[in-house]
Amino acid sequence: MPSPAIVALDAAQLPYRLVSHGAVGSLAEAAAVRGVAVPDVVKTIVVRRGEADHLFVLTPGDRVISWPKLRALLGVHRLSMPDAAGALAATGYERGTITPFGASTAWPVVADERLRGREITLGAGERGLAVAIAADAAIAALDATVADVTDPQPTR
Repeated sequence: MPSPAIVALDAAQLPYRLVSHGAVGSLAEAAAVRGVAVPDVVKTIVVRRGEADHLFVLTPGDRVISWPKLRALLGVHRLSMPDAAGALAATGYERGTITPFGASTAWPVVADERLRGREITLGAGERGLAVAIAADAAIAALDATVADVTDPQPTR
C-alpha cells in the first residue's frame, strides 16, 4: 500500500519520480543516493506557532531556517519546533519522512524562494523513499507562501 504522500501526489495529478534508496546518515549522503545536488534535497521542517498550530517550512538542503525572517513573515514573536512525538502527532509522519503531501493535517506551507525553478526531492512518508518533483508544481499544489526564510548552513 502506498504512503499517504504518494496517494496525495497521485490525487493532485502531480508528475513525480519515486526514488528508493537505503538508509542514509547525512544530507550529503541523501543527495548522492538520490543523484541530486545537496540544495535539491529539501528538508520539510515542522514549526509550531502555538497550541495545535503548526506549519511546514521547505528549505534547501544547504540552508537552515532564519528564525527572524520566518517570524517577520508570519507576524509572530515566538516559534518553536516540536519534539519527535509532537511532529508525529502534528503530521502523521516520523522525523526523516515528513512531507506536506498526505500529512494528517494540511498545515500551511512556507517554501524558501530558492526552491523555485528547480527539480527537488522530498521525503515521501517512508524511510528510504523520496519523490523527485518540480518545485514550482509542488509549491502551487501546496498553495505555499514563497519567501526568503533561510540562511546558509553554518560551516563547522
